[in-house]
Amino acid sequence: MIAFPSESVALTLPGPAGDLETAVDLPEGPAQPIVAIVCHPLPTEGGTMHNKVVTMAARALRECGIATVRFNFRGAGASHGHFDQGRGESDDLRAVARWVREQRPDAQLWLAGFSFGSYVTIKCAAELQPGMLVSIAPPAAGRSWDFRAITLPDCPWLIIQGDADEVVEPQAVYEWVESLRNLPQPPELVRMPDTSHFFHRRLMDLRGAIKAGVRAYLPNPVTD
Repeated sequence: MIAFPSESVALTLPGPAGDLETAVDLPEGPAQPIVAIVCHPLPTEGGTMHNKVVTMAARALRECGIATVRFNFRGAGASHGHFDQGRGESDDLRAVARWVREQRPDAQLWLAGFSFGSYVTIKCAAELQPGMLVSIAPPAAGRSWDFRAITLPDCPWLIIQGDADEVVEPQAVYEWVESLRNLPQPPELVRMPDTSHFFHRRLMDLRGAIKAGVRAYLPNPVTD
């Protein structure tokens, strides 16, 4: 079994469809007992773990002291396999989460995702029981991804949505979030004005929203 690295490194993890291209990045400052897996947008539209929203989300978490794990879903980048409409990608996430928990049993597991990656993390959250869930532009509208069939998580949950998203319908996301108000831990919604799907010119604002949104749930308090 591959050990969790003691420095930031690219590595290859075994997945259910073959190799999973993976990047582990450690915080530069004081470390929290947390490892966050950050999932990328739709592979069929060019989404990979190197997407700017994904890398900025991971950076924001590392600045809070959290180690991050990014990986390419099956068929993306150097990962083996083929796109599987969220089913196989959920299995990929489960495999990476299992590795994190085996190698870092001392740490909380957090899940974060952007667009399609947020669908996969939300879908798996009730099963994986993360310490926190961060969802960026979750595709809650349309017929591609059935959010109605998902067993919702019982954990702190931050949802960030741009008001000018041209891919995910913002109002559909807001209505979906409103429907979750009766959850034991309803999600916190951050609406970002004049912000497109890929957060053009707003990536630093995204960074700030993530850091502010997770701050209360860090085991060790941090200050800027």
